[in-house]
Amino acid sequence: MSVRIATFNVENLMNRFDFSGFKNNLNKDRTLQLFQIDDLEQYRQLEQARAIAHADDTRQLTALAVAETHADILCLQEVDNVGALNAFEYGYLYKMVGEGYRHKYMIEGNDSRGIDVAVLMRDETRHGEPIEFIGMTSHAHVTYNDFGIHNPELALLGIEPHERIFKRDCLEIDVRIGDKPLTLFVIHFKSMGPPRNGTDGRTSTMPVRLAEAKAVRRIVENKFSDSGGAEGKRWVICGDFNDYRERIIIGGDTLAGYTFSPVSEPVSCLDVLLDGGFCVNLVERRAVMDRWTLYHTRGPDERHLCQLDYILASPALAQSNATVLPDIIRRGQPYRTIFPPDQKVELFPRTGWDRPKASDHCPVAVTLNLV
Repeated sequence: MSVRIATFNVENLMNRFDFSGFKNNLNKDRTLQLFQIDDLEQYRQLEQARAIAHADDTRQLTALAVAETHADILCLQEVDNVGALNAFEYGYLYKMVGEGYRHKYMIEGNDSRGIDVAVLMRDETRHGEPIEFIGMTSHAHVTYNDFGIHNPELALLGIEPHERIFKRDCLEIDVRIGDKPLTLFVIHFKSMGPPRNGTDGRTSTMPVRLAEAKAVRRIVENKFSDSGGAEGKRWVICGDFNDYRERIIIGGDTLAGYTFSPVSEPVSCLDVLLDGGFCVNLVERRAVMDRWTLYHTRGPDERHLCQLDYILASPALAQSNATVLPDIIRRGQPYRTIFPPDQKVELFPRTGWDRPKASDHCPVAVTLNLV
């Protein structure tokens, strides 16, 4: 028997308007930055009009990307609430896949914008095996003190030992596929952000992601400590880690042609989970040039492809699926994405230069045999 699992950062799936950009330009949409806006009420009206005009094409593309995963269980990041999920399924996803993800699970986490992780499930797998929900646990409340992982690097960032570790959550969900138990740990780690104080955003925020990864490992170990350890159990860690172990640096231009140069990173929060064979990054079974899930650019001097979105499998699952290769759905990428020559795909209809798009992230999907 098998189950198909996917993870996807759908980017700001909200059913409310965000008016924080009136006071904080970092949260203001670039369209509204073009205009002189005199007061909050005027800003509210313009933001509502902008968001509504932008949302329809975007969510059609998001639904197309979800449909192309053919997932039985779908792990999502950046979801506002269950109401937003219901509206998205009824108004968009239903048009693509019909009656599919009837079961939706999420708990409010720690994100200040209110966007959290969520899991959608079908009644049964595509092969007719029932998917039974067993239970759900949020770990959003866990503090650095609880796990004893506060350190001087975190203190330099102004983070206190009593503060919560996860910037969103580590949502733990137990299911049973047929007669086989499976546990999902769904995460969305601290974002890298822009450069600050002479340090690039990835380096300056790395201590937070390292702590989040340590916490996830501890949660998994604790989960199975009374039943022989985690190595022989069926579990996956899915989500947006906002970090990578390698990048493909892009050089050149349309006139001279592009170059693509893989570069390994000396430090990554992924190392905490992958070291010692604790779990396996299934996407690393793909060729180095073909593992990326996001195109990043801050102009022609800073462009790269990297993997931010992961399905990490327990040793037992990885071993029993030794020849399985995950799929990366890239048709929802914006038109500006620079693809390696042999990876160019036909983008979804109505995709724009930067938007509309399904997401900057690519869904990752894999079919796992449960033996």
